[in-house]
Amino acid sequence: MEPTGLAYLAAGIGSGLAIIGGGLGIGKLAASAMEGIARQPNASGDIRGAMIVAAGLIEGATLFALVIMILLVIK
Repeated sequence: MEPTGLAYLAAGIGSGLAIIGGGLGIGKLAASAMEGIARQPNASGDIRGAMIVAAGLIEGATLFALVIMILLVIK
């Protein structure tokens, strides 16, 4: 197999894993936040704020992984 073919294969597998990981992370984050809000309705504003910050960090890491995959394909 040629090196470019391996690069395409690695980029495809890597981008799929990055998206799956980001989706699972945000899903677990949202489930935990909803459970926390259900237990402490008075703290919903604080929980929501922390959830948005954490979701942004997860999205940033996922986007970074996808950029790496695109660079792998271009090169």
